[in-house]
Amino acid sequence: ADMFANEEGGPEPEWVITEREQFADFRDLNKDGKMDKDEIQHWILPQDYDHALAEARHLVYESDVDKDQKLTKEEVLDNWNMFVGSQATNYGEDLTRNHDEL
Repeated sequence: ADMFANEEGGPEPEWVITEREQFADFRDLNKDGKMDKDEIQHWILPQDYDHALAEARHLVYESDVDKDQKLTKEEVLDNWNMFVGSQATNYGEDLTRNHDEL
């Protein structure tokens, strides 16, 4: 109700329809119309989702200007704020340590 107040007879916004479909298709695994503890755990901590890989792909996608799937020093420096704010670098902590690979 905080995000969308359904007026009687009024159409639902597209994002509400999409969220309903997401819930029905991917969240409500036992199809009982509500999420139980196991469904919430699967949603929050999915077993088949690699968070580090997803974050790395996001950083490359957003920073790789020439789209060669490789980051140059310039591309990283031009997008330093994205890397400092990234979970992949522990929000910048790993950037202050000595690393040969960096």
